[in-house]
Amino acid sequence: MSQIAPKPYWYLRHGETDWNRQGLAQGRTDIPLNETGRQQALQAGRVLASLFDNGQRPFARIVSSPLTRAFVTAETVQKTIQDYTGLTLPLHVDDNLQEVCFGIQEGTPMGDWYRPWIEDGLTPEDAESFGALTDRARLAVNAALANSDIPLIVAHGALFRGLRHAMNLPVDIRLPNAVPVALKFTQTGWQTEMLDPSVSVANCMPSHSKDPLEYKSKQ
Repeated sequence: MSQIAPKPYWYLRHGETDWNRQGLAQGRTDIPLNETGRQQALQAGRVLASLFDNGQRPFARIVSSPLTRAFVTAETVQKTIQDYTGLTLPLHVDDNLQEVCFGIQEGTPMGDWYRPWIEDGLTPEDAESFGALTDRARLAVNAALANSDIPLIVAHGALFRGLRHAMNLPVDIRLPNAVPVALKFTQTGWQTEMLDPSVSVANCMPSHSKDPLEYKSKQ
């Protein structure tokens, strides 16, 4: 049974950082967006803004991790939606959405330790366990879903794996930077749908990926 309230929500991982580009474990280390990441956040905002055409309101507020790479992504999305639609969506921070602490592995290459951390409960020194991450992610998203409206969650890659575990979805999935994901609960369980980040806001109707978010991480 899903540990997440069966209500729709949106999820957006932050844009790229230099540590992402270098394949390093970021965790709780507060690495900022690089130029690519800032452009990715802007494009994600444009894609999401295109959903507000014709009076539609796909989500009503934004809830972000406090870490800089996520919060700047969230602010960029908020401002871009405002620029294109005139709507200013509320933006709040939830500390429970911050990325997992990888302990002594932060700043080192993603390696053989990552999968055992998820699958076998082998937690690096001074790190947060995958189970604790899952519990924290569940609390944060359920708090965001406690209201009647639909939220956009802006957070992190490992945290999304914890959410997938709480939603009874395959966990070993790598979420791309700054690609919006729509999540909804159906009779068969949770369904995920990625928006095409290459769409222009001028196109009005965004292109949607018809394939579920099911591709394996190499790490």
